[in-house]
Amino acid sequence: MRVPLEWLSEYADAGLPGRELGERLTMTGTKLEAVHHHGVSSAEHFLVGEVVSAERHPDADRLTVCEVDVGGRTSTIVCGAPNVAAGQLVAVVEPGGVLPDGTKIKKAKLRGVVSKGMILSERELGLGEDHTGIMVLDRGAPGVPLETALPLSTEVLEFEITPNRPDCLGVYGIAREVHASTGAELRPPPWADDPGTPGEVKGATVDVEVPDLCPRFTARVFEDVTIGPSPPWLKARLTAAGMRPISNVVDITNYVMLLTGQPLHAFDLDRVAGQRLVVRAAREGETIDTLDGQTRTLEEGEIVIDDADGPTSLAGVMGGARSEVEDDTTRVLLEVAAWHAPTIHRTSTRLGLRSEASARFEKGLSTEQPMEAQAIATQLMVELCGARVAPGTIDVGGPESDPPPLTLRPARTEQLLGLEVASERQAEILRALEFGVEERDGAFAVAVPHFRRSDVTREADLVEEVARIEGLDRLPATLPARRGASGKLTFAQRARRRAEDALVGRGLHEIVGWSFTEPGVADRLRLAPDDPRRRFVALENPMSEDQSVLRTTLLGSLLDAARYNAARGQEDLALFESGAIYLDVETPATTAAEERGSPLPLEVQALGAVLHGTVEGASWRRRADLEWDFFAAKAILGAVLDTLRVEWDVREGTHAFLHPGRSARVYSGETELGWLGEVHPLVAREWDLDGAVAAFEIDLGLAIEQAPEHIPFTPYATFPPVLRDLAVVVPEGVIAQQILDVVMDAGAPLLGVATVFDRYRDSLAMHLSFFAADRTLTDDEVDERMAAIVAALREIGVEQRA
Repeated sequence: MRVPLEWLSEYADAGLPGRELGERLTMTGTKLEAVHHHGVSSAEHFLVGEVVSAERHPDADRLTVCEVDVGGRTSTIVCGAPNVAAGQLVAVVEPGGVLPDGTKIKKAKLRGVVSKGMILSERELGLGEDHTGIMVLDRGAPGVPLETALPLSTEVLEFEITPNRPDCLGVYGIAREVHASTGAELRPPPWADDPGTPGEVKGATVDVEVPDLCPRFTARVFEDVTIGPSPPWLKARLTAAGMRPISNVVDITNYVMLLTGQPLHAFDLDRVAGQRLVVRAAREGETIDTLDGQTRTLEEGEIVIDDADGPTSLAGVMGGARSEVEDDTTRVLLEVAAWHAPTIHRTSTRLGLRSEASARFEKGLSTEQPMEAQAIATQLMVELCGARVAPGTIDVGGPESDPPPLTLRPARTEQLLGLEVASERQAEILRALEFGVEERDGAFAVAVPHFRRSDVTREADLVEEVARIEGLDRLPATLPARRGASGKLTFAQRARRRAEDALVGRGLHEIVGWSFTEPGVADRLRLAPDDPRRRFVALENPMSEDQSVLRTTLLGSLLDAARYNAARGQEDLALFESGAIYLDVETPATTAAEERGSPLPLEVQALGAVLHGTVEGASWRRRADLEWDFFAAKAILGAVLDTLRVEWDVREGTHAFLHPGRSARVYSGETELGWLGEVHPLVAREWDLDGAVAAFEIDLGLAIEQAPEHIPFTPYATFPPVLRDLAVVVPEGVIAQQILDVVMDAGAPLLGVATVFDRYRDSLAMHLSFFAADRTLTDDEVDERMAAIVAALREIGVEQRA
């Protein structure tokens, strides 16, 4: 909301510079965003002049030599405007003045005649775009400062208005706030005098078929309207407020909207078919041509105003082109109505059509505001358009009944704020905000003004009004009663941090990738046509094609980061990301998790890593050629799952983006957690990565569900273990995990740990650790378990190496 300070001061003049006033209002909840300057930087040398004579230049057909009275003296000014004539009051700038565009005025000789200044047009003063002729004033006297005749220069305060305060979307609403917060006198509302009359209007009718969507519709008819330019003072205020002057009738509707916060719309009554307007719900698929030259297709339930030929206005959003006011208009029907805020918001959002009117209506306006706007607009139509007001006023619906007053207990104010505010001061603040206050039995009965009824509905809201005007910065800093409560992380949050810390502790670097990606990433990952990860959730309004869908895997963003670093010479990479992926709600579950049954995309908290290059740099104790591979990635993933105390194993399985012989699926029991492996060379090539690229990705939320929340203490064994090694010959097709599972089952209950420590061609070597909690084991007991293990392995084709 842009508010010219000159205009605001007409209703409440605090006598403060613009920024200081804006900061004062910010402390009461009306936030100042910026202060702009509109018009000339200095009003010095700008005067009202009267053209005494205007003679054609002797040496130039298109120039006029004017003698201009500038207050007891005359100045010779050469003017090129075709409309200059004797007797006009004009805007003059004398030598030394500076125009808004920075042009400095000097004496100049034009075809032999010395010109001592310039007669100004609207554009030269920054009041509009008209440059076809000089600006003729309708007020002022020769020699007086030009700023007394029109708003020549003003600061413009730009406020951020919160959705609950539509009353501040008008200059007079801001003036109320200035009055309450500074004590500046508030002038009576400009709608106090209404030239119109109630009663039936002949020659125009209005029917409202949807009173729930249009609780009030008012209209007046104006005859003998003369369409023309608005006076300079009106153009100046509109321009300063950020609006473009068009014509007197249209400018009046915009001016009144900016003043009151209530939008208006003017119809050319002769272009309203049948002289009858009907407010109704739109029918599915019908169209309307709006004022911006677009054809809009409507949906059922949106609000239209139509006549005998169909929709003529998109209610509360934008008028229609068919009945707009044009240069030959002589009869105007001025509509001011109240509309159902949620419907206006839905319509505006769906069509992508934002207007000054919709921005106000969607916040909810009072049903009493239409007649306030009608009163001011009627005054201006008569004054600026020479119009005659037809008798009567169409008023369908009327104002709402007054709600019962609210009760405010002064003691309750102190209790909620922790600050003592005298009861007399509380009443003074509320009255300054135009609340009706009446004392009853030690409390206040407060009548809420119509423009605050959507916002102030209970006693606490009244306390808030007192607090913001009295000064929120004065409230003492106190902590609420805690009653022993304390905040803490949930188990899932703690577990997530432990998993991330486990990766950081093993030297991985965390990245944060975009949640958005491109649809083409599915082809680059070689996903099958039926792979559910191809079913992206598309954004309605993407920033670019490269970020037009939500990602279904972390692998794409991890590979993007790996390519970025590798292209800059950093090829030894260990990157991980913990973030969300998004699956289409109709996608079959890719894990054993139950589907969540939501109309929104399925959001999964995933954890993934990409590993490329050498594991560690060379040193006198380490090899320099040890590269990341499937087994190194498995060790990193195992560290994460072991940190969470999740029982896990890997099983055969692959994905299109993984090397078919170096990949696996990760399980906890029968719950699939994710995948692990080396990236397929063709996929790695898509990201310009040379050599092996290991990676994994798990559903971290599922993994945490498998993790125990409480870990029981297991004491150390007091008796020494018995250690044995076992080497076996493994046939093709049998994996190490299968062997370890058989060994652990056959060695129970004495076998505590079995780990692979060496592999040579078709052989595996394992360390076995046997122990008992209550005794030292004998060789016979261990030999018996070893024999059982060898026998069990033989059943799956694995023989002990001799």
